[in-house]
Amino acid sequence: MPIIFYSGSYCPYSHRCRIVLGEKQMEVDVREVDLNNKPEELALYNPYNRIPVLVDRDVKLHESGIINEYLDDRFPHPQLMPVDITLRAKVRLMSYLIDREIFSHVDTLENKTAKKQKQDIARQRIREGLLGLVNHLSKGNHYLVDKEFTILDAALAPLLWRLEHYRITLPPKAVALSKYAERVFARPSFNDSLTTIEKAMRK
Repeated sequence: MPIIFYSGSYCPYSHRCRIVLGEKQMEVDVREVDLNNKPEELALYNPYNRIPVLVDRDVKLHESGIINEYLDDRFPHPQLMPVDITLRAKVRLMSYLIDREIFSHVDTLENKTAKKQKQDIARQRIREGLLGLVNHLSKGNHYLVDKEFTILDAALAPLLWRLEHYRITLPPKAVALSKYAERVFARPSFNDSLTTIEKAMRK
């Protein structure tokens, strides 16, 4: 039975998982979910009735970070978590901070009914959070924690791709972050992860 992945065509959290699936070069049954007409079984797999959801035989998972770590353990080549225990802890800590300090504001921008003032504040918080990552990249790291691509990079990439779509601009001092984003976007797995809607988000 193939692995089933319930994904949203413009969902940044689903996009995270599609990048990892691309890195693993896996054959997966990707089922695009219409958020206005969700399949009934989705609520059985995720009590919050949200995407993304991964079904692998008796394993039913939701939340992008959990799904991506499972995929990395289940299909260890190429490995997307560092072998070094210290770096692994750093990836998990930075993933937590990115979700808490940056990605927590994405839902506000995705909410079409949110007030303009609230969305402007969300843009400012995201901008500030991203600028906080510049120092990590200015130290010569090719990626966020090391020279190798990890699930941490897969977690941040969908937001960087959507900056123009979210009307977020970065100052010149963020050049290291911009160059890092282009390195990630150049990976075949990233290009393969894009849906038609996501491709249209950048000019």
